[in-house]
Parts: sequence; C-alpha cells; structure tokens
Amino acid sequence: MTMSDDDILAPRRSRTGSSSRSGNRARGPIIDQEGHEIRPESLEQGFREFRFEFGQASPFANLTREQRIARLEAIAKLLDVAFILPGTNIRYGIDGLIGLIPVVGDIITTAISLWLVREARALGAPWHITARMLGNVALDGVVGLVPFAGDAFDVMFRANMRNVRLLRRWLEKQPRI
Repeated sequence: MTMSDDDILAPRRSRTGSSSRSGNRARGPIIDQEGHEIRPESLEQGFREFRFEFGQASPFANLTREQRIARLEAIAKLLDVAFILPGTNIRYGIDGLIGLIPVVGDIITTAISLWLVREARALGAPWHITARMLGNVALDGVVGLVPFAGDAFDVMFRANMRNVRLLRRWLEKQPRI
C-alpha cells in the first residue's frame, strides 16, 4: 500500500478531528533497551536536565602555567621544526607545508601564530615582548605570501620558535611566586 501525496503533506486526522501526531501523546508505550516501559513524565524531566553549555567549559581551562608554556612550545615545534628534510639537516614544520597553498595557507599559519601571541599575552607577557612577537608574525606572514621564496623564508626564519624563545627568556627573568 503506497501513500498518496495528500497523506505525506497533511497527516491523517483522527475521528475526533485532531491530527494523530498532536501534543506529546505517543502511539504506544516507550520501551528502553532492557524492555522496561519509560513514563513520559520521566522523559520530559530528562530533557530539561540535558543541555549543552557551549563556551563555558574549555578543555584547556584548568592548565597550569607550565603546562600552557609546554603546549605553546609543542605547537611552535610542530609549526617550525617538526620534520627533517631527508638527506639534509634542514628542519621544517607544517608552517612550511601549509604555506605552499597560495594565500590561504599563509593566512591559516599566521592565524595560528597570532593565537600563540595571544596565549603569551594571557600568560602576562608585557607589551614590548608581544610587540616583538607580533613583528615576527607579521614578517613571517608578509614574506610568506611570496610564492616559493616565502616558503623558504618560513622554513629558515622560524617565527614561532623565536616567539616562544622570547617568551621563555622573559619568563625566566620573572620572580617565582
């Protein structure tokens, strides 16, 4: 038996004149995986308690200062020195690889580098340190836009490693609390 277009577009009406899917009435009992009947009231209560809270709980929110610095160093190494060119001693990272994609790749890697500067600022780096870090990122981003020569510059300049080194030197001069 096939359904007509009218049945698909307009649900069938019951004898009382209301649609068969109106309200919260189910057609039969709701059964869980073990075969027990679930009462509709408990479902409504469960849905009220179940909710997503986006933006309030960050997986990185409870990191210590040292863990945050270690994360910055790991990301900088991944971006700048994660791999070795076979047969040479030249190290490169995904910054050089993603940078091979014209314009978009350089925008992506510059955005990641800017995030590293933002994290350094959140760790308390003063304006003169973040200004130097931003200068490194800007130089890396602008020169990186030049095809091939910019990618070679990315591999040799290593802006993210420079920035982490700047941050680390500043942190070493700070008194421990």
